[in-house]
Amino acid sequence: MHFSTRFTVAVHTLLCIEYFKDEKNTSEFIASSVGVNPVVIRRVLGQLKKAGFISTDSPKSGAKLAKALSSINLYEVFCAVEDERSLFTFHDNPEPKCPVGAHIHDALDLVLFDLDETLKNRLSSYKLSDLMTSLNFSIKKEKNQKIKE
Repeated sequence: MHFSTRFTVAVHTLLCIEYFKDEKNTSEFIASSVGVNPVVIRRVLGQLKKAGFISTDSPKSGAKLAKALSSINLYEVFCAVEDERSLFTFHDNPEPKCPVGAHIHDALDLVLFDLDETLKNRLSSYKLSDLMTSLNFSIKKEKNQKIKE
C-alpha cells in the first residue's frame, strides 16, 4: 500500500517551525530538515496557511505557528494536505455482469468505511504537542548519550 508523503512532510514542517521558532523558518531552511526540494515545502506551507495552522506574514521572520500544537490533531493536518479524505478509493468500473463485480461494493464498502473511520479517529486522538514531546525526548536522550561518550 502506498500513501502520499504530503502528510508526513506537513507534520515534519510544523514540528520544525515550532522547534526552531526563534529562527527564520524559510522554505529552504525547512526543506533542509525534511530533505526535500524547497518547492515542496512552499506548497505544503501554502496548504498549512490556508488551514490556519501557520502564518507567513513577514518574510523577515519566515513561517510561524498560528495555533498552539496542542490544538492541532493529526487528522486536521491530514485533511489540510491530502486531496482524498478517505484512505481507500474504490476502483471505478467493476464488471456488473460478473457476480463478484456486481456485488463487490456490498462485500467491501462497510469494511472500507470502518477502516476509514478508525483511521480518522486514531489520527484525531494525536495532537502535534504529543509528537513534540516525543521529539524533544529523543533529542534530549541523544544529547545525554553523546555527553556520556
